[in-house]
Amino acid sequence: MAFSEFLDGKRGEIKQLIAELSPYFSYVSVLATDVKASQVMANRMNSAINEGAASECGFVVKMNDGRSFFEYSTDDIGGDKKALAQEILQSLEINPDLHKDMITANPIADDPLVQSFERPCDFDDYSPEQLIDYCKNIKDKLLAMDAHVVNAVCSLNFFTVSKLFISNDKELDQFYSWANAYATVVYKDGDKMVQAREGTYSNLMREALGGLPALLEKLVTKAKKLSTAKPIEPGVYDCITDPSITGLIAHEAFGHGVEMDQFVKDRALAKEYVGKYVASPICNMHDGAAAAFSTASYFFDDDGVLAQDTQIIKDGILVRGISDLTSASELKTSPTGNGRRQSYKRKAYARMTNTFFEKGNDKLEDMIASIKHGYMLFETNNGMEDPKNWQIQCTAEYGIEIIDGKLTDNYVAPVVMSGYVPDVLKSISMISDDFQVIGSGSCGKGYKEWVRVSDGGPALKVRVKLA
Repeated sequence: MAFSEFLDGKRGEIKQLIAELSPYFSYVSVLATDVKASQVMANRMNSAINEGAASECGFVVKMNDGRSFFEYSTDDIGGDKKALAQEILQSLEINPDLHKDMITANPIADDPLVQSFERPCDFDDYSPEQLIDYCKNIKDKLLAMDAHVVNAVCSLNFFTVSKLFISNDKELDQFYSWANAYATVVYKDGDKMVQAREGTYSNLMREALGGLPALLEKLVTKAKKLSTAKPIEPGVYDCITDPSITGLIAHEAFGHGVEMDQFVKDRALAKEYVGKYVASPICNMHDGAAAAFSTASYFFDDDGVLAQDTQIIKDGILVRGISDLTSASELKTSPTGNGRRQSYKRKAYARMTNTFFEKGNDKLEDMIASIKHGYMLFETNNGMEDPKNWQIQCTAEYGIEIIDGKLTDNYVAPVVMSGYVPDVLKSISMISDDFQVIGSGSCGKGYKEWVRVSDGGPALKVRVKLA
């Protein structure tokens, strides 16, 4: 598979449209998108192949007149470009009194660049029949492992992305792919029923498929343990977070909170703490499509800004946020390559990509041994944040009790961790020397604007409220 032939054939028409609009605007760009997504699934009852919800194909025009940004999306730029340009101009008419009060934007620094980017993709090596057979085989193996497994699901979610960005000074295109493979079991023991999952992921299908079979025994064993889990006694505990929970803390604490469109609207307390200590001095945190390799990694963002590695926290100090082109222009800063859209029909926002803590110098076994009584927390479930007041709530699928420096067989589930962001981050006293980014998720901004994200890092020792 390779870059979209459809988009490749639209380069000339896009340039014509930009030429028609350029007399009216100081900046004009067009982002063209062609995403092909698929899902393959098998469970005890049935199997299916479906088009993925992320599939899309269309164009978005972004313009700036020296004061304000405007966007116009369409699924077709064919036909008379002069007529289309006039249609766009008419659609952008606004009240003159409103326009004069709009923020004067910085001039758009659009350095000249023509470049193509591509990752290897092996999706064409696998037929739909092969993928269905793979899912059925995984499902059958799980059902045969334990009589308490009442249902098993194997699903594959995969997509290819072709994006073309053209402005007066830039012509960029990128092609990349990603595949997630999941196995899930429903486990019933007496009156208690639990669910557990494992997954693998890669830009290559062979790697996503190849890693899952080795996790099946672990999956069923985990489900069995979860069937014995009890509610946790609420309180403040010393805890160890696995990379998934570490990533959830990063995501909720200084992911959403430093998306700089929230700075523009004065909706983020982080704006007032740039240059100040917000975490333990041993903490370093990053975000960026170029900072790690995952489902959220790309070569340039939806504003045509090249992917970057942005350090958000350095030695405990909040050093900067993450931005799209619009928020950076309004705040008079440089964009960080975080301008992302749910689809070509939606506005670009400052959004997270790969958000994680740097690894430290401690051994995980020493971290566990340092705890008299507490818990090790595992597997992201969900989280919420309040950028205005800096409160977070993070849910782990389960925890394992630590007594006298040793992991026990006592499971608790679910576990909700909450607190004031600086208090949580300043309590971090140890950071492990291993590291993992979990590259398979997605995230909304509020309740909408979903984009693919990853997060992770090392294990953390943290003191936090659990319930």
